[in-house]
Formats: sequence, C-alpha cells, structure tokens
Amino acid sequence: MFGRWLRDRTDRAGRSDRAGGAGPAARPVRAGRAGGPLSAVAVPPSAGVLSCRVLDPVNEPVRHAEFTVSDAMGRKVVGGGLDPFGSFVATVPAGDYRLAVSAEGFTPYRANATVGESAHASLGDVMLQIAPALPLPESGDWEIDPLHSSVAFTARHIGLARIHGRFNSFAGAVRLGERMEDSAMHVVIDAASIDTAVKMRDDHLRSGDFLDVERFPTMEFYSDRFVHRGGSRWAITGGLTLHGVTRTVTLETEYLGVGQGLEGETRVACRASTELHRDDFTINWQTMLARGIAAVGPSITIDLDIQVLPKS
Repeated sequence: MFGRWLRDRTDRAGRSDRAGGAGPAARPVRAGRAGGPLSAVAVPPSAGVLSCRVLDPVNEPVRHAEFTVSDAMGRKVVGGGLDPFGSFVATVPAGDYRLAVSAEGFTPYRANATVGESAHASLGDVMLQIAPALPLPESGDWEIDPLHSSVAFTARHIGLARIHGRFNSFAGAVRLGERMEDSAMHVVIDAASIDTAVKMRDDHLRSGDFLDVERFPTMEFYSDRFVHRGGSRWAITGGLTLHGVTRTVTLETEYLGVGQGLEGETRVACRASTELHRDDFTINWQTMLARGIAAVGPSITIDLDIQVLPKS
C-alpha cells in the first residue's frame, strides 16, 4: 500500500540522489495534509513519519532488505523488512535519526534524517550498490576450532517458552576443493555434552526418553554437496545421523570470509542454521505425552557459528 504511493510521489517529485555512503538528507513534507497519502495515517502530535524506498542498480525493489532506525544515542527505535515495493514507512517521535539499510549481496547504506512534529521526512529512492564478493579460502584440509565455534539449539519448552542450549564437545573437518562446490565436511557431536544450564533437564535429555546417549553417544553430519545460493550464501546438504537414524538436512550457510587470528593464523568463518523435526529421528516420547508432559516442541532450530583452521 505505502510502496505504491511512495513510488508515485517520488516519480512526480524527481529522483533523489543515490549513493552507498552517508546518503542524502531527508526531505521534510507535512504529514496528514488533506488529500495527501498520509491523511489516513494517525500520527501523534509529538511524532512524524520517516520513509524510504530501496532499489538495486537497475531500479528494481530490494524486497529482502532490512532497515534499522536508531536515535541520536544509538538506540534502536524501529526496524524490520520492506514491503513488496521495497519501501518502508515508520512513525517515530520527532528528532534526529540514523537509518541503516542492509541486504544480502549489497553494500550497507546509512543516512541521517531529521523528523519534525506532524511532518513526513522522506529519503526518497535509495540505490544499494552490489557488494564485492568475499575472497574464497584456499583449497586443502581444514579443521573446526572448538574454542571459537559453537553448536547451539533452540526448542519450545512445555509448549510455551523457548529453551536455549548447546553442545559443548564436538569436532569436525572440512576439505575445501579447488571449486567450493567440490568441498566436503564431516562433523561429530558428543551427544552427552548437551547443556541447557539446568542439570535435571540435561540428565533427562541424555536419558532413553530423548537422546539415549548410552546407545547413541554421537551425532554425525556428512555433507553431500555445497550449492552456491548467491552472494555469500551457501546451502550445505548432507546426512545427519541422530538417535540411530540418518536423514538428509540442509544447512543454510552464510560465508563470513577469511581473516587472521591473534597469532597470525589463517581462519575461515561461517554461520549456518537448520531446523530438525524430532519425529524424523524417531524421538517422539509418546509415553511422556500420555502423562501430559510436553517437554520439547516438535521442531528444534540448530544454529552453528564455525571457525576453521588449516589442518596441521
């Protein structure tokens, strides 16, 4: 709704400056004027409206971009995604703001804006520039650095709040090919190292009702393929063996680049996530459900923060 009138309004007013740096100053326009596009929007007397439309270099909306508006103290005031036209409209208290727009594959955009009382501050059209591709690491054998990596998970607890946990013991190796698509990965996780910061719950999770660590002491992931999704995003698909059952899962992965550690060592970093469904691994715990104990929800989100080092 807002995207269409912003586009028409900007086309009538003329195209604004486009840059990937500090950005143009917001253009003040009175909000809520009779017959205007904001006339139906209720704006408190002490507030105003801030808007923007985000485009790529060929003038197409960047629908997957996200914006954050922060006040003069750096505190986040509002944020979120854009509408199908690449636009956002936010009502904020009158004052000075810093706008940040980010999107996968593009250089972040930042601009300052001053929003007056009962006024509309428009940044017009903002064009994001294509970000340079991160250099890929050298081919060869690498290993996970457990001191700078984490395997975490999030699950529903008794159908209400979420619980957060991690596995404290794991190891893994990555063989990077001349082409990244030819790479392979193997990760082993010690199931008994599960840690949710509650001993009674952790002991129960290790029991036969859940992970059954005496029978299945490890979880293992073997990759089958690396697929480039564009920009710094990759999909790593492979087989995960959990509770004696192997299922195909996909790790949605963001490549973070190559850097150097404090001792000059080369490091490669990435983030990855996937969602597991407990029934896929025959962990259904029907006896507990029959007793009215819904300890964990039907799905679990896995989040990985990984750094790898050249294998010594």
